[in-house]
Amino acid sequence: MSFFGLQSFAQKKPNVILICADDLGYGDLSCYGATKLHTLNLDKLAAKGIRFTNGHSTSATCTPARYALMTGEYPWRKKGTGILPGDAALIIPTDRKTLPKVFKEAGYQTAIVGKWHLGLGEQVEKNWNGEIKPGPNEVGFGYSFIFPATADRVPTVFLQDHQVVALDKNDPIAVDYKQKIGNEPTGKENPELLKMKSTPGQGHDNTIVNGIGRIGFMTGGKMARWVDEELSFTFLTQAKQFIASKKQSPFFLYFALTEPHVPRMPATMFKDKSGLGARGDAILQLDWTVGEIMKELEQQGIAQNTMIVFTSDNGPVLDDGYQDEAVTRRNGHTPAGTLRGGKYSALEGGTRVPFIINWPAGIKPAVSDALVSQIDFIQSFAALLQAKIPVGTATDSENQLAAFLGKNKTGRSVYIEQGGALSIIKDNWKYITPQKGPAFAKAVGIETGNLDAPQLYDLSKDKEEKNNLAATYPDKVKALAALLAEIKDK
Repeated sequence: MSFFGLQSFAQKKPNVILICADDLGYGDLSCYGATKLHTLNLDKLAAKGIRFTNGHSTSATCTPARYALMTGEYPWRKKGTGILPGDAALIIPTDRKTLPKVFKEAGYQTAIVGKWHLGLGEQVEKNWNGEIKPGPNEVGFGYSFIFPATADRVPTVFLQDHQVVALDKNDPIAVDYKQKIGNEPTGKENPELLKMKSTPGQGHDNTIVNGIGRIGFMTGGKMARWVDEELSFTFLTQAKQFIASKKQSPFFLYFALTEPHVPRMPATMFKDKSGLGARGDAILQLDWTVGEIMKELEQQGIAQNTMIVFTSDNGPVLDDGYQDEAVTRRNGHTPAGTLRGGKYSALEGGTRVPFIINWPAGIKPAVSDALVSQIDFIQSFAALLQAKIPVGTATDSENQLAAFLGKNKTGRSVYIEQGGALSIIKDNWKYITPQKGPAFAKAVGIETGNLDAPQLYDLSKDKEEKNNLAATYPDKVKALAALLAEIKDK
């Protein structure tokens, strides 16, 4: 451990808080170049930590990216890791070594607070009025306070460990994603009841909760349903309580924020504060939430030896199901910065995301161009904690601890990104596999990266992917295609 200069490590293991935003883009923070938004707390976190300019999720959508973060396995290797409905079964095997298990087995208190979206239970049909398991607790979290999927999907309830919070047994919950159940109003049938209109054709017109149409049908559980404007405050309170109660022992907290995912309903104190509509307001709320976590660490006297990792599950999207002025009040803001693409895309805007690591006791402030990924958390933290990962587990994860601590400026040499098409990066050359389909997804207003011919980009000079060099370097295209096929076959 002396290689990293971590003399204090032997005395006290660092606390680790992994904060994962939802649909936050590379250009959404002022420390990454945004000029229309000022994210003062995240700017401070970055200024006193390492800000990575080439940090990635594995995938351009949420469930697969979170699966990779938890398991160290590329999600395209496992069937059923696409965007999950709210009633999906757990997709992480409970006997698998996971990121929280690495911490738990090293003596850490572990918790998840926030979005889960990796399934619950052993099957789709489940009793929401009893114990719901397996789930986060069974894959390594000693404590969990979550909502099951995303804020735009039913059931719109919190789960604490295995139970729905505030459940009334006289008003049982039922959920169905195939057909309407019960007689509750839906966005499609009763649009006059909506306080936020949904975008036609995007599926957000089923059961209305808190004046917002959701994906999927739900009945019952009236007392248990959340109020969107209070989501972030509820999660923040849980996170702060966990920090305060576990400060005497090392802890790992996975704090999975919901901003700026739809539906964007920030608290009153943030409404119309950004000048960019609800999405901008949600980002300001996210920044404030991170600031509150930083304050809590200071108040508890543990900020110095707490590592905060901040990132996002995938790139940005503006119009994703609701008419919330994210597009009409954009005001020149570019959520992906100078990158092409965004959520759902094979282009860099799909997986290159904000990526900040702050640890006062262990790293020096820097800006790093190293290629790093969330998939490497499990092997890297295992190395930090001197833990062992069983052979055959987390096989796509690499020990990039040196890069995460600022001791290595290169990071990965080979990496695979998952958008609509698979891409492979080797030594800053990116090859995107030919993919049929529209080059532009009109429904969400994002370039997909689809092209029925190979694409090759030199990211060291062209991270904006403006110049397709496939015709100029056919041998490189062939070599990268062969390497991708070899990795896929492993």
